[in-house]
Amino acid sequence: MKPALATAGRGRLLFGGDYNPEQWPEETWQEDVRLMKDASVNSVTLGVFSWARLEPRPGERDFGWLDRLMDLMHGHGIGVVLATPTSAPPPWMGRLHPETLPRDADGRIEWWGGRQHFSHSSAVYRSRAAAVTEDLAARYAGHPALTMWHINNEYCTFDHGDEAAAAFRRWLRARYGTLDALNTAWGTAFWSQGYDTWDGVLPPRRAHYLNNPAHVLDFRRFTSDMLLECFTAERDIVRRHTPHLPVTTNFMPLWTGVDAWRWAEEEDVVSVDLYPDPRDPLGAQRGALVQDLTRSQARGPWMLMEQAAGAVNWRGVNHPKPRGLNRLWSLQAVARGADAVCYFQWRQSRQGAEKFHSGMLGHAGEEGRTFQEVKRIGAELARLGEVTGTGVTADVAILHDWHSWWACGQDGRLSAEVDHAEVLNAWHRALWEARLTTDFAHPEHDLSGYRMVVVPQAYVLTDTAIENLLTYVRRGGTLVSGFLTGVADEDDRVRPGGMDARLRGLFGIRTLHEWWPLEAGESAGCDGFRGTLWSEEIEAEDGAGAIAYRGGELDGLPAVLRQGRAWYLSTLPEPEALRDLLARIASEAGARPVLDGLPADVEAVRRGELLFLLHHGHEPVTVTVPGTHRDLLTGETRTDRVTLGRYGVAVLKP
Repeated sequence: MKPALATAGRGRLLFGGDYNPEQWPEETWQEDVRLMKDASVNSVTLGVFSWARLEPRPGERDFGWLDRLMDLMHGHGIGVVLATPTSAPPPWMGRLHPETLPRDADGRIEWWGGRQHFSHSSAVYRSRAAAVTEDLAARYAGHPALTMWHINNEYCTFDHGDEAAAAFRRWLRARYGTLDALNTAWGTAFWSQGYDTWDGVLPPRRAHYLNNPAHVLDFRRFTSDMLLECFTAERDIVRRHTPHLPVTTNFMPLWTGVDAWRWAEEEDVVSVDLYPDPRDPLGAQRGALVQDLTRSQARGPWMLMEQAAGAVNWRGVNHPKPRGLNRLWSLQAVARGADAVCYFQWRQSRQGAEKFHSGMLGHAGEEGRTFQEVKRIGAELARLGEVTGTGVTADVAILHDWHSWWACGQDGRLSAEVDHAEVLNAWHRALWEARLTTDFAHPEHDLSGYRMVVVPQAYVLTDTAIENLLTYVRRGGTLVSGFLTGVADEDDRVRPGGMDARLRGLFGIRTLHEWWPLEAGESAGCDGFRGTLWSEEIEAEDGAGAIAYRGGELDGLPAVLRQGRAWYLSTLPEPEALRDLLARIASEAGARPVLDGLPADVEAVRRGELLFLLHHGHEPVTVTVPGTHRDLLTGETRTDRVTLGRYGVAVLKP
């Protein structure tokens, strides 16, 4: 059995963040550990961007400063998540080995001076990354402060250069075997694109007009796989030295660049960075989406590797978090399965590109509001140790697949207004506002444990996935699908009829005559609501129930179809209508909210035996909770009613 987050947590919720003490004189380190203890910090991540410090010149090693830090952390009872520094190669590498620098689709080089400036396919980069990882692992494998390994950081690099091109060809040979199979999969008969030699195959570089979409899709798959190879190479090195310690890397939230389902299978701990906009009225819901997705990838507890204690620095306007919001969102992550709550970063930088990105200890110092709130969060998390290792039960699953996202997000489609991530968010929002706890799942996963499965959009579905959905419904599950589902196979080849025939039969669609995308701001009238973004000209089978379009070209035709336990939505209902429709279908399927009758802005999540109540509003509210409970945050006993103030949270134990 592989090591887990519990190995590092040891019965505690981990609390801390990235610590970059190499940016500060050593006399600051003692102040740091004093304040860390004051804030109940029990874990820090070291070395994320330290390659130039660890290897100032090729082959040289400077571990002295890191030795002292590891000892300092251990001496104060603070565990270390030790990072490999390979996301930010030193300037000397690009200067001496320019082939390690990635190129974009226009052939432009991404130079050193930032971060992530490495080619995932470069033999020199991989060799140097392996060498520094090997030396780190050998030196610190036995150090008592070490609790976990963190490989690289936010893998996100694309490369269209020559070394990547050679690797792409090797990847394609392994996938297809022959050029005939490649030409068939890519549909190269279109526009005279047939390949007669492997050497003619390149990454999808800038073309005069549209690139071949199957070519682009495979390049996205290849990029995810090459970055995964980089991760597993370093993971295997540290695992050889410390097989008992877990290994992770941090995903960016709902990022399109890597197939996180496949990556999660290779991690001991699934971790994510999460930065909702504090000014976004749906920030809590967007955070909940990422939390649900990460928990589902982890199939249990997960790690919040990064969040902001205050403002970030990369939006057009960067607002701080209002008083109490940091605490609310941190506890929301715990409610939805996190066993670690961490930040970028401990001490706010005074120089560099992220000096205006907040830290746990901000420019205002220990008297600042941000640090005082961090202290409260740390103290409260220390009271919640019993939640570690427990799960979140969901009756509803949302299907999501990166390959489908890659295929449907390309140029040359019917509507640039249809954004897969926003459609996914709209469906999750509807379920969140209906107070229904949700998991995420891949279309080929076992769905038998869910009362209802929703498919916001699955443009690409494999035959295996389609049969999985049919089996789920045959065995009594309720399936609700959005538009543009089952349109294409895994090669982005449109299926006859514009939707797989098996799915058309499932939903009661005789003929899908035309897709009718809607303009930005345009809507389609339907019985009882208005549809947005998309509509379709559908002829239904006899006996299929329907909600009809009203007015316009589609007047009287079905907007929503139901055949037995299978539903199909050919438009995106406005938010309230989608919420009400999904809530009604869920209720019929036997999926219920954790608590009925919740006040507006109150979220309820049950994790293990604990009930989390989270108030996302400003005005006090009272929640009816039958029975007597103890609030683990305050120690107080509550009977039948709980009052929550601005951004209030209660964690109730029966």
